[in-house]
Amino acid sequence: MSATSDRTGADAPRVVLGVSGGIAAYKACELLRRFTESGHRVTAVPTAAALHFVGEATWAALSGRPAATETWEDVHEVPHVRIGQQADLVVVAPATADLIAKAAHGLADDLLTNTLLTARCPVVIAPAMHTEMWEHPATRENVATLRRRGVIVLEPAVGRLTGKDTGKGRLPEPTAIFEACRAVLRRGGAVPSDLAGRHVVVSAGGTREPLDPVRYLGNRSSGKQGYALAATAAARGARVTLVSANAELPDPAGVDVVHVSTALELREAALEAARDADAVVMAAAVADFRPAEYVTGKIKKVEGVEPAPVALVRNPDVLAELSAHRTRSGQLVVGFAAETDDVLAYGRAKLARKGCDLLVVNEVGDGKAFGTDVNEAVVLGSDGSETAVPVGPKEVLADVVWDLVVKRLETVGNRP
Repeated sequence: MSATSDRTGADAPRVVLGVSGGIAAYKACELLRRFTESGHRVTAVPTAAALHFVGEATWAALSGRPAATETWEDVHEVPHVRIGQQADLVVVAPATADLIAKAAHGLADDLLTNTLLTARCPVVIAPAMHTEMWEHPATRENVATLRRRGVIVLEPAVGRLTGKDTGKGRLPEPTAIFEACRAVLRRGGAVPSDLAGRHVVVSAGGTREPLDPVRYLGNRSSGKQGYALAATAAARGARVTLVSANAELPDPAGVDVVHVSTALELREAALEAARDADAVVMAAAVADFRPAEYVTGKIKKVEGVEPAPVALVRNPDVLAELSAHRTRSGQLVVGFAAETDDVLAYGRAKLARKGCDLLVVNEVGDGKAFGTDVNEAVVLGSDGSETAVPVGPKEVLADVVWDLVVKRLETVGNRP
């Protein structure tokens, strides 16, 4: 699905935007604007508490449609049933602890909770609350219940909360929520949450190995493919840990992001995150070598004197280590191979050498793969399979990878 919907007018995707009564309700205005400007038909359903933060007129003006606020309005049209039945997607942002509890227990005391009960389309919930409320066992159980039912509950972001508090519980940025919803709509179907109950780890970006305080050895990886893998996994219901190496990209909605810089830091973060993971996808470009010595002061240029050679030492092979030492039965490991020539031959050799289950092989250089929004690859399987993915958005390749992962998880009997 492109940034603009390919359906317009009465045939445009129908989105219900539920807004519950949290201070982050004002951010939902930006989310609503993004939906309407990209061609979606949006019905805003704010709760009575949400209207204390943002008035009904604002929702109507931004959506171009009357906001639905009362179960008893237009009773002849049965709004408490009709709105959910006709939707292609229901998204609640922000979702308070109270709203999540009601949804988990099937309570329906207002129009929004009635809509959630009658919806047969994908449902995305973006929580926003104080850290203590998010971490409370009652909230965690309610979230787990919703995820088991196929509801996509995004992980909240970490940052400034109400007042001076900071921590996990902040509403993800509207742009990130919008991209997660686009991924759900792109997949379509009533139950897109085939990764619900799974924990997946994705690495992205390129490591940097410091030579002195201002210089480093690095690579051209932008992190876009890894971020696409993380975002699509979250849209399919997974709990996602993204180990990000120097990627200058916004955090995907609903994803726990661990920022690292060097190969050693990435190894430590990936091994820690993989302890309880169902699948690990190593999309990051990890440096094979690092300088043997870190110079604490900037290396100076001396006229007439050639610089000393830079001695290198090997970095740990993180992909091979993850493949050889799996921390739970049935855990899948996926690697990436960026090659410039004899792509498939090198890919097959690397698959055997690394011991992973799948290897995504793509050709790089001359404007291919690194830094672009599109990719082309062949996914090699340890069972001898080959899945070609033609040139297309990196999200498409990501979905192909997750399709293959899901199939293999089901085959080995690794149940969430």
